Amino acid sequence: MLRDGYVGSALGKAMLVLEKVIDRPDPVSIGALGIWLGLPKQTVHRLVHQLVDEGLLCKSIKGEGYMVAPRLMRLSRRILERAVDEAPIRAILADLVENIGETCNIGILDKHEVLYLERVECAWQLRMQLQPGSRMPLHCTGIGKMLLASLEARARKRLVVNLPLTRYTEKTIIDQDILLGELKRIRHQNFALNNQENTTGMLGLAVPVRDQDDRVVAGLALHAPVARLSKDAALEKVETLHGAARRIGEALITENEG
Repeated sequence: MLRDGYVGSALGKAMLVLEKVIDRPDPVSIGALGIWLGLPKQTVHRLVHQLVDEGLLCKSIKGEGYMVAPRLMRLSRRILERAVDEAPIRAILADLVENIGETCNIGILDKHEVLYLERVECAWQLRMQLQPGSRMPLHCTGIGKMLLASLEARARKRLVVNLPLTRYTEKTIIDQDILLGELKRIRHQNFALNNQENTTGMLGLAVPVRDQDDRVVAGLALHAPVARLSKDAALEKVETLHGAARRIGEALITENEG
């Protein structure tokens, strides 16, 4: 909350409003923002509507508060994409691939899909071909399930309810309640397994990449054919993936601070 008698620029106050809305899993009312930030309601009303006019905030579908708008989502995605491009992420991925011998990639949540930002292929000829910029469904990929699990419970349920739970294989989870249960387990165990849920014969294992505030900003995953890497063998690599994810998170923080 702001100090009594706080005086700051309009831009500074607008940034505080944006940060508070971003941090909340549900739409936020003007009254609640005023209480949390210690600002007069009329000031918050003006700031919120200016942010709406700029396409950074929007009213919720039910009209019961304000939430992040598509323009702000695009800006945050582009910031992370640039950080991945400029930080030594590919070198970290290359070291990881050399260590475990399988393809690894990084992806982020973009609306209802996983957007892959970087990828390093293994030397094996048999592998899944995906390029940076590729998109995959959330409900049947390791990174997708990891990113869904990282959301607050209400936001997670809201997104799952609106996902097209398309069946890709006989192992794809297409029941909302079963998927929500799976995501709860993933959040607790801090990794996600995709055991042929998207492509028959392919396995994926993902862990979270966190920022300096311990928020999940991306997912790091390995991919391999089940003929070469069993589920049990993949699970033995969880700690190795976590170690690489920490290095990636530190690299992203350094890049953003620079």
